[in-house]
Amino acid sequence: MAVERLVGLFVTDKDLYKKYRERMFPILRRYGGDFGYDFEVSNVLKSEVSESINRVFTIYFENEGLMNKFFADEKYLEIRKKYYEPAVLATTIISKYER
Repeated sequence: MAVERLVGLFVTDKDLYKKYRERMFPILRRYGGDFGYDFEVSNVLKSEVSESINRVFTIYFENEGLMNKFFADEKYLEIRKKYYEPAVLATTIISKYER
């Protein structure tokens, strides 16, 4: 069954985050993943976490096994370390659900 995550981020370097997205996307597609929605947000009215959020998106996969393989992929982890980690101060998994 398809699985989707709703994710909130606090992006501090938009250019570096854009490079992360460009480089990780082919790997994401290889594992049957894609983005459903993607928003830059300027005002969070209520949150259950103390971390700030300025980007919200959904990411989905054909099944949970493919999602887990994607997030464990060595090339993905290299890209994440080089681009994502210095560009994103906080990550909040808001929800995970069957699509």
